[in-house]
Amino acid sequence: MTRSRAEDPDVCGVTAAIAVIDGKWKTALLWLLESGPRRPGQLRRELPGLSEKVLTATLREMAGDGLVEREVHDVLPLKTVYSLTPFGRELSEALAPLSDWGHRRLEVLAEARRSS
Repeated sequence: MTRSRAEDPDVCGVTAAIAVIDGKWKTALLWLLESGPRRPGQLRRELPGLSEKVLTATLREMAGDGLVEREVHDVLPLKTVYSLTPFGRELSEALAPLSDWGHRRLEVLAEARRSS
């Protein structure tokens, strides 16, 4: 999905929302940041397989979409902390029912596998 679809006022609202969370790591980052601010190193440790380059690019995109806030503390070495903005928290809350549905779906699939 192209990023321009996320900004097109004539597009379906669900399409615009999915364009903002589209990507391998965004929903996982939202989920982690929901429980509180994190430093980039913490996020990488909690998401094995996420490279520093991809983490940086994803967080920049999420900040550009107004979902996360980047706070730099002026200490040596520099300390950067990411947290959800109120808009990001609102998105996270909106995704909660979808998460619940996903868990129910996984349970149904597991039960079907056990039954066959």
